[in-house]
Amino acid sequence: MTILVTGATGNVGRHVVDQLVQRGADVRALVRDPAKAGLPAGVAVVQGDLLDVDSLRSAVSGVSALFLLNAVVPDEFTQALIALNVARDAGVNRLVYLSVIHSDLYSNVPHFAGKFGVERTIEDLGFDATILRPAYFMDNDLTIRDVITGHGIYPMPIGAKGLAMIDARDIGEIAAIELIRRADAAEPRPLDRINLVGPDTLTGADAAAVWSEVLGRPIAYPGDDTASFEQNLRQFMPAWMAYDMRLMAERFLTIGMVPEAGDVDRLTALLGRPLRTYRDFAAQIAG
Repeated sequence: MTILVTGATGNVGRHVVDQLVQRGADVRALVRDPAKAGLPAGVAVVQGDLLDVDSLRSAVSGVSALFLLNAVVPDEFTQALIALNVARDAGVNRLVYLSVIHSDLYSNVPHFAGKFGVERTIEDLGFDATILRPAYFMDNDLTIRDVITGHGIYPMPIGAKGLAMIDARDIGEIAAIELIRRADAAEPRPLDRINLVGPDTLTGADAAAVWSEVLGRPIAYPGDDTASFEQNLRQFMPAWMAYDMRLMAERFLTIGMVPEAGDVDRLTALLGRPLRTYRDFAAQIAG
């Protein structure tokens, strides 16, 4: 049983690879630069990317299942469709795809709409697939740790509807469980969608309160200024991506990322343990 992991060197992909290795799977990773991959011993590294059809064909040859993760880039949708078609051509029908929660509701947000299109293609082509739909990654807040600790504010405009933040380590473990379950199944299994959420649904004020508790001093939530959020992001990412993130934040304010009934219980049962909390995450990175 060989499982191909795309996005293997990213925040989620590394956890997927680690969890698969721990479970004894034969792991193959598609990476741009093998010299910088830094993956565990025994992982077979294939150089290439999702727009390099020849390298992709080589990577999927002989694998039992595919973990498909696409970065937020302008041609994300094209990359995903090429990967799906090349996998199908190679007879690789079992996959786990990392989408996003409410991909069908955040219809004006480019990277959400693209992921929803990929979900529809997976269903249309008849893949034996699990579609994982994660909410906001706790790990995103690593980028604002210094703002929180240095300026006493929680700056992400996440609003008052609430986000069910999830730890990337939990995402990686769930993905590995589903990949092995798909790859090992004697018969094809029905397509499944799983919302990936944390145990708590936090508003902006809630997140600030968590940090206040962890740091032992007041941390404020300054509000829901998505325009300033976009301008701040433009300092270290392309303008199109900053605008995409602003559109996402505006949907945070109007819809949130709220679990469905039973989501937390399902994930807890799947992992066999409680989901990691945002407070534990904050305490870990605060030091």
